[in-house]
Amino acid sequence: MATWQCIQNCGACCHLDPSDRPDLAEYLTPIQLEQYLSMVGIDGWCINFDQVTRACKIYADRPRFCRVESEIFSEMFGITAEELNDFAIDCCREQIMDRYGDYSLESIRFEQAIGSSSIISTNNPY
Repeated sequence: MATWQCIQNCGACCHLDPSDRPDLAEYLTPIQLEQYLSMVGIDGWCINFDQVTRACKIYADRPRFCRVESEIFSEMFGITAEELNDFAIDCCREQIMDRYGDYSLESIRFEQAIGSSSIISTNNPY
């Protein structure tokens, strides 16, 4: 069974362009939405994401909506603790594939990190 984990030097979830996430107001409070929108740079990336090192500059102090924790996902999305792992994996896959592509290094690294072989096959060009 695959177990979710964040991979370093990815940052796919740090692309915050609101046009990619039209349902933000459905799961963020008005205050969180205001904070979220204030974090969006002109290129759609979070202003706290260092695109050179591909790391969050405020990781320890990042907002609640940037954290993958059972309580937070329950509040935001109605996800139970038992559903969190699969939901987080699906979210990461979608973000990584949208940002970097199906067979990107980030996709391959994520699948390896979570212990899944779903993207690694004999048809994989890498």
